[in-house]
Amino acid sequence: MTENWHSVPAKTTHRMRSFLIYVTLLLLAFLIGFVPMWIKSRANAGSLADARRQVSLARMENSLASAAIDARRGDYETARLAASEFFTVLRTETNKGADSTLSEEEIGRLQPLLTRRDEIITQLARGDGTSADLLSDVYVSYREVVHQ
Repeated sequence: MTENWHSVPAKTTHRMRSFLIYVTLLLLAFLIGFVPMWIKSRANAGSLADARRQVSLARMENSLASAAIDARRGDYETARLAASEFFTVLRTETNKGADSTLSEEEIGRLQPLLTRRDEIITQLARGDGTSADLLSDVYVSYREVVHQ
């Protein structure tokens, strides 16, 4: 009986050790699969953020270009709406701070464009032909800042 009493804990210890080895191997296998996927996920998240930034900047540029073209064609109301959209989005982005799609340097360089908003919108509302030149100037300034 003494012999059986000693062999039971030895079998239990052996089973525990085997179980721990299997659990450790499973955990290791999980980590071997997880770590590369996590790294890839982080890289894709960075690419996605960059793509979103580019789309946001392109939308602003398209609104501004559309406004300039419409003003040249004499379609001042459509130009006014597009210009208003551009200035609204630009104002929103400059107010976001660190969460903006624009860098701090870009925000600083684009801030003067916002001071021309009221003048441009007013000229477009009046159907003034010089608004097309102003919009073209703003467009060139915007492109110089964003496409460096």
